[in-house]
Amino acid sequence: MTVPGRRSSTFTRLLRHGFTDPSAAERLLDLPELAALRGDSVLLDALGATADPDLALRGLVRLVEAQPEAERSALTTTLLSAKPFRDRLLGVLGASEALADHLARHPHDWQALVTYEAADLHPGVAEFERGLAEATDPVALRVAYRRCLLAIAARDVCGTTDVAQTAAELADLATATLRAALAIARAAAPEDAAQCRLAVIAMGKCGGNELNYVSDVDVIFVGEAVDGTDEGKAVQAATRLASHLMRICSETTVEGTIWPVDANLRPEGRNGPLVRTLSSHLAYYQRWAKTWEFQALLKARAVAGDQELGAAYIDAVSPLVWQAAERENFVPDVQKMRRRVVDNIPVAQIERELKLGPGGLRDVEFAVQLLQLVHGRSDSTLHSGTTLDALAALAAGGYVGRADAAQLDDAYRFLRAMEHRIQLHRLRRTHLVPEGEADLRRLGRSLGLRTDPVAELNREWKRHAAVVRRLHEKLFYRPLLDAVAQLTPGETRLSPKAAGQRLEALGYADPAAALRHLEALSSGVSRKAAIQRTLLPVLLGWFADSADPDSGLLGFRKVSDALGKTPWYLRLLRDEGAAAENLARVLSAGRLAPDLLLRAPEAVAILGDPEGLKPRGREHLEQEVLAAVGRADGAEQAVAAARGVRRRELFRTAAADLIGSYGTEDSPREPDPGALVDRVGQAVTDLNAATIAGALRAAVRAEWGEELPTRFAVIGMGRFGGHELGYGSDADVLFVHESREGVDEQEAARAANRVVTEMRRLLQLPTADPPLLIDADLRPEGKSGPMVRTLKSYEAYYRRWSLVWESQALLRAEPMAGDMDLGERFMELVDPLRYPAEGLGEDAVREIRRLKARMETERLPRGADPTLHAKLGRGGLSDVEWTVQLLQMRHGWAEPGLRTTRTREALAAAHAAGLVGTDEAQTLDEAWVLATRVRNAVMLVRGRPGDTFPSEPRELAAVGRYLGYAPGHVGEMVDDYRRITRRARAVVEELFYGA
Repeated sequence: MTVPGRRSSTFTRLLRHGFTDPSAAERLLDLPELAALRGDSVLLDALGATADPDLALRGLVRLVEAQPEAERSALTTTLLSAKPFRDRLLGVLGASEALADHLARHPHDWQALVTYEAADLHPGVAEFERGLAEATDPVALRVAYRRCLLAIAARDVCGTTDVAQTAAELADLATATLRAALAIARAAAPEDAAQCRLAVIAMGKCGGNELNYVSDVDVIFVGEAVDGTDEGKAVQAATRLASHLMRICSETTVEGTIWPVDANLRPEGRNGPLVRTLSSHLAYYQRWAKTWEFQALLKARAVAGDQELGAAYIDAVSPLVWQAAERENFVPDVQKMRRRVVDNIPVAQIERELKLGPGGLRDVEFAVQLLQLVHGRSDSTLHSGTTLDALAALAAGGYVGRADAAQLDDAYRFLRAMEHRIQLHRLRRTHLVPEGEADLRRLGRSLGLRTDPVAELNREWKRHAAVVRRLHEKLFYRPLLDAVAQLTPGETRLSPKAAGQRLEALGYADPAAALRHLEALSSGVSRKAAIQRTLLPVLLGWFADSADPDSGLLGFRKVSDALGKTPWYLRLLRDEGAAAENLARVLSAGRLAPDLLLRAPEAVAILGDPEGLKPRGREHLEQEVLAAVGRADGAEQAVAAARGVRRRELFRTAAADLIGSYGTEDSPREPDPGALVDRVGQAVTDLNAATIAGALRAAVRAEWGEELPTRFAVIGMGRFGGHELGYGSDADVLFVHESREGVDEQEAARAANRVVTEMRRLLQLPTADPPLLIDADLRPEGKSGPMVRTLKSYEAYYRRWSLVWESQALLRAEPMAGDMDLGERFMELVDPLRYPAEGLGEDAVREIRRLKARMETERLPRGADPTLHAKLGRGGLSDVEWTVQLLQMRHGWAEPGLRTTRTREALAAAHAAGLVGTDEAQTLDEAWVLATRVRNAVMLVRGRPGDTFPSEPRELAAVGRYLGYAPGHVGEMVDDYRRITRRARAVVEELFYGA
């Protein structure tokens, strides 16, 4: 008798054996049906060894209760006397609620677990066919299938078979089931069966002999006419048989379903005919098939129906599979397929996704298949549809490092075992790791993790996923280094031909040059070579993810040649996780950023500093520039220092822009392209203003010491004044001066002109740093007018001669350097011109429209496509800016928000004031941002300014990547540009022209 308040000894024993609800277990053990088993300690030990002792006991009670009374003792006696049977039965009941349900419905099926002969340990297709032989209808087939599945699960959970053997047995059972289903279909329609030959080709995991417990079984059907039968009628008959086979396996009956049969991998997918002749299949594959279809065919295996026809199909398509890597778009196609898989995973599930998430099963399968396609064309040992067999063959042939292959094999087996046990519980198709504590505990225990199952499971899962994530990319690249650096004596290496093939398949246009760079970077025993050998496999992957991998690798070699002996550089790349990826993105995205970096490679340090990519403010930059100018000997040295700062800051801005546009593993791409445009515009404006301030100080010091005989200010105009400069923009300016007291006006004018001439000369001197071109053509009288005017001269000109276009140009005027007080007085002078009281008159409005129309017809370069010119084309920068500026001149006097030099700010103010509707404002803003980004992209990619998309394919692809388009989507990019700017032009017609 148990003392009140104290637990029974049975309760304590149950807890010790892993039961989570000992009270319920005690009640179950006290049931009269279990009287024969109750006192047996061996039973308790066996229950405690299962994945879920509570679940196993509940299943056992249901099974015993379901036995006819006369037969119950046979079960309990066998359970107590036969350890292999006990372990098998309880192991299944503790792992699978669905198979416990099956046993409760079919109480005699426990006998399928009793036999323990050698042949029973590893059955093949023939044994499974015998197990299904008596099934002559879909319901009986389901029962027989589950009976066979019961035996497979028992061997699996007891460790008799490993994960690869279990997957192969599941594929063999699927093969036998397809044959049985086809036999039922043929028996139901003997006329159809007599007219055709039908072969069933297994694809996917079934074809690869690596099936899951619950998975679609992918198939392709091939049909031919029997001699003397019309081909069309034979194909129709074969289609009816195939459809019936699919229904037999897929439909839900009183015994549930077996699995869906999926024929969507056939030519043309679900839009194509279910059954084709062999010649029709070949015609499609030779002419229309996409890369992913050949990758899928890698696992094709004839499993049911007409054996001769199935073998002929495999013989015919195999050569096509191994020629796929020679197809024109092989690399971008493969990259696209991988991205599509990842992009389609819901964000909420990606961390629990065992198959498709980062470091998941698909990463291993995808990497192995890609390497098979690349190297299988010249090495038939790689022609296996089974992932682990193919991985072993790749390692044996030197295509993958042996240590990497062993780690991947281990990780893949663990992840597949997790997938199997998750699906086995309820026999449902899922690849999501459960979230509930009880589910995770059962899963962990089923994999042999008993001390702290949940914590151990999560730790092991994350460890294996991290291995896959780290290795699946390196799998491609590390053997390339072994091929050129000859690191491991005795290890089989890639031949130069195989290494070249792999580089070509990864998107390198010049594999021979790439191999030379790899050899130079990784050969030798120096610390530099050792660190670069560690880095290069990852860097090569990042380069291959860009539009121009060759340039990325060449740039890395140049930077490493320049900095390789500086300890901080290699330490930076090795220790700062983000620095290496940032460098790879910057080097492979175009010419401008690498050119800027290679002129002063030490700027690479910016990429490893968490704050390094943030732009420096104008005040900070001006202090640095003026301090450098103050330390210099002579004007030329001073401005060289200022231009050096500008080059470094241009690199910082370009690097931040590229990394924000591409995104990295640690930080996603910037979702707001407007924010990227604004950051670039502000940063380039600030650094150009600071550089001009430095050049002004240097020119003054060289001839006049600390003070010029006249007050002098530089007024920013155009994009400079609007804080909207791009990488390739000139600095539009006006120069204004005012003689100091007691200084002759002619002397002051001469001094001002000499300063301007010297500033422009210094900023354009040929050096390693990019020049800063100063453009003063927006001054009164344009190129015919004086370069510098006094404030009074400006006042007299604007009062008497000013034209409406000059007032419009002054909308962007803002003091940028020099005497700020003089600059502000200039602004007070021009404010009434740019924001006229009561707004613009109708004559002025007509003049602005006339000028704009004339510009559209005269200034667009000959032969340029008006729908794709970012500056002057339809819905481009000019359209949007003139529309906004007209609103500023008409309403700026009454709406303070419109008094800004910035286009987007003014547009937002016009919307806030009700002058532009919400849709119209968004349309204009989107077009302006896109056109600005296109110009920035062209400069980043080509290293020289341009207003239209490049025609060279690699450059166009790089522009696309910068704008957020995946490889192979440049057509979509151009279409989107035309659509967005067309809509903007419609708004311009309405708001600007009054149409």
